[in-house]
Amino acid sequence: MSGNEASSNAVTNNENSTNISKVNKARLKWACRRGMLELDVLFIPFVDEAYDDLSIKDQFIFERLLTSQDPELFAWFMGHEVCEDTEFNAMVQFILKRVKV
Repeated sequence: MSGNEASSNAVTNNENSTNISKVNKARLKWACRRGMLELDVLFIPFVDEAYDDLSIKDQFIFERLLTSQDPELFAWFMGHEVCEDTEFNAMVQFILKRVKV
C-alpha cells in the first residue's frame, strides 16, 4: 500500500468514526426525550455539553441509566430516593453537579 492509499484510508476511517459518533449522539438525544420535562432539561444539555468528555465506561453507564423508567429517574434526580445502583447514583450526582437548572 502506498503512502497516499494509507493516508486516504486513514481519512476515510476518521470520517466513518465521525459519522458513527454523530449517529450515536442523535440516538442518545432521542433517548433523552422523556415523558417529563424535568428530565428533559437535565439530560439534553448534559448530552450536548458533557457526554463527549465522559470516559467510555461512564458513557456506557449513562446509556444504561437512560433505560430506567421515568418515575425512578425523577425520584433520583429530585432527591426523593437514592438509587441503590452505585454507578447510577454516581452518574445522577455528576449530572446534577454538571447541569445547572
